[in-house]
Amino acid sequence: MSRIAPLLLALSLGLTRQPSDITGVVFEDSNGNGVRDSGERGIPNVAVSNQDTVVVTDASGAFRMTSRGSRIVFASTPNDYRSVGPFWRDASAPTPPAFGLAKLPQGSRFTFMHASDTHISQASLARTQRMRALVDSVHPDLLIITGDLVRDALRVGEAEATGYYQMFMKEYSAFKEPVFTVPGNHENFGIERDTSHVSASHPLYGRGMYHHFLGPDYYSFTRGGVHFIGLNTVDIDDQHYYGHVDSLQLAWLARDLALVPANMPVVTFDHIPFFSTFEGINGYMGGPPAPSLITIGGKTSYRHTVQNAAEVLAVLRKKNHVLALGGHVHGTEKIEYEIAGVKTRFNQISATVGGPRGAGLQFTSGVELYHVNNGVIDAGKFIPLESAR
Repeated sequence: MSRIAPLLLALSLGLTRQPSDITGVVFEDSNGNGVRDSGERGIPNVAVSNQDTVVVTDASGAFRMTSRGSRIVFASTPNDYRSVGPFWRDASAPTPPAFGLAKLPQGSRFTFMHASDTHISQASLARTQRMRALVDSVHPDLLIITGDLVRDALRVGEAEATGYYQMFMKEYSAFKEPVFTVPGNHENFGIERDTSHVSASHPLYGRGMYHHFLGPDYYSFTRGGVHFIGLNTVDIDDQHYYGHVDSLQLAWLARDLALVPANMPVVTFDHIPFFSTFEGINGYMGGPPAPSLITIGGKTSYRHTVQNAAEVLAVLRKKNHVLALGGHVHGTEKIEYEIAGVKTRFNQISATVGGPRGAGLQFTSGVELYHVNNGVIDAGKFIPLESAR
């Protein structure tokens, strides 16, 4: 790793230099106005995190943490609740974070959809809007979008990158369903500095722009007896992105999972997948802008799957990790592995924007619809994007 890489990593994560106290409350927002009114009770035993420390609320719904985490604090929405407004707050704001949650109807059945790689720009906006129309017509209980939300932030200047983010946020806010996202490689602002001409000291550099618009780049929530974990599998080494889960996130993951019941199904979603067959189809790319092999710390590394997948999965296998959703490859594939007695499906979905990532086969754009019944997640149903008019 280059000498400046640790500094760039700290900047991109938005880490605080000194440990700081964060206090706040999680409450039941009975009238759904986003404000804690008189008589609205605090909710105990809710996990709250700043992407480092994980604490649980006390009997009154209050929490306190002291940690060198990110400037973001989020509530891991518990079973049978939904967040009223954003599930995250800026920890540096002048007022303590107060997270309002509303009760969901009791039930063990729900549906969720998986989409990916919108790469939004003026040229592709219609495809994102078509995807939104398709999702809204089916009306799942939630939608997951696994990264590469914007056309490009990694190799362009601030004005262009911000414009793409703003365009995505407009579409994001128009969905009828709750939408959960994670960053892809294209969300990392300015890291290809030779092209972007962005300074590494820019406050939105790296993960900073994603944090600004969409909050935590890894987090969790529970719905219908299933624990969902959004991971950031895009790491940064100087001017390169590559598939990797950094040590800070890995430590957070272990803390988050420690609060999850042993038999509760766990679903992860991220951009660069743990495993994929697609490079065998597309073939290795040796030239710019994204060669398949890069050098990290003096070692040649393949960048388009998670380099330390075994390390991450060793943590996840301590629980019931049944499904891993990914994007990045611009194609739909379903892989199942049994590792140490645990069967996990690794499912990628094709790109909303259309087309393969490399020079391989053409795959149909679409979304995957999953039904959950008593914690059992079905095989999923692929719905082509072209079916939405």
